[in-house]
Amino acid sequence: MQAGQEVRSTVFTIPNVISLVRLALVPVFAVLIVSGHDLWALAVLAFSGFTDWLDGVLARRLDQVSKLGQMLDPAADRLFIFVTLVGLGWRGIVPLWLVVVIAARDVMLAVLLPLLTRHGYGPLEVSFVGKAGTFALLYAFPLLLLAEASGVVGAVAHVIGWAFTWWGIALYWLAGLQYVAQTRRLVTAEGTR
Repeated sequence: MQAGQEVRSTVFTIPNVISLVRLALVPVFAVLIVSGHDLWALAVLAFSGFTDWLDGVLARRLDQVSKLGQMLDPAADRLFIFVTLVGLGWRGIVPLWLVVVIAARDVMLAVLLPLLTRHGYGPLEVSFVGKAGTFALLYAFPLLLLAEASGVVGAVAHVIGWAFTWWGIALYWLAGLQYVAQTRRLVTAEGTR
């Protein structure tokens, strides 16, 4: 969101429709990844990544930043990350520890929501570090899927995919710890009033 840009309570905006389409693609992607339709799964994941970028750009350019959009966009990201991880784990493409490490961070943040709500706060705004971590993971997973291909393409995708994975994990957890610290500050400040 740009400085001075108003956050609207409007529901039906172009960016929100794009986010809803992305959410609707999550189960489609899940079926494709689990059933081994890798090319179609990659196409859906690439389309999801493009629409993730597009809805943010349109929200800012059309001045359609909304409260719903601020919740839908990260929800779609997390669902795609979770479903992709489970699908890749199910197929044995990524190890179980990777699924646990990334899922544990989201569980930690889910525990914060009732605490924030009890103190009158909504979900925390997504940080730059959080966006960067999500971005890295959303690039890592298609590359790890592509790494299943034989030859040079698979070998290069494997190296780049794991590089994005490690950076994504580090940034994802760093952002998670920042959210915990921010929640602590808000709750502590609330208690001193």
